[in-house]
Amino acid sequence: MSELTAVLTTVQGYFDALYEGSVEKFRTVFHPEAQLFSAEGGNTAALGMDAYMERVAGRPSPASRNDPRYDEVVSATLASATTAHVRVRDALLPNRFIDELLLVKFTDGWKIVCKSWAYA
Repeated sequence: MSELTAVLTTVQGYFDALYEGSVEKFRTVFHPEAQLFSAEGGNTAALGMDAYMERVAGRPSPASRNDPRYDEVVSATLASATTAHVRVRDALLPNRFIDELLLVKFTDGWKIVCKSWAYA
């Protein structure tokens, strides 16, 4: 498997976790010390994984509402043998997002170490 394919496999796991609202799946694609950021609508958010997982667990999943999926990889760049940047579009309806995902290759594979999101 090429490194880009491995990165995109991790991103697909991210899309699946987001759609299903699965804390367990999120924990397989994110590094345990990942950080998440946004400043949309004047609401600044800087979250660690535990705080983000509380949000995920406390909201209905798109799958539970039978929402359509909006998973799109806009761009994917391997910056080095161990770092990657992926820009994606996704949704938690009624909101649609552009997410910037930074990934690092660890001994157990590619993990998202940072996410920032903005409304599309």
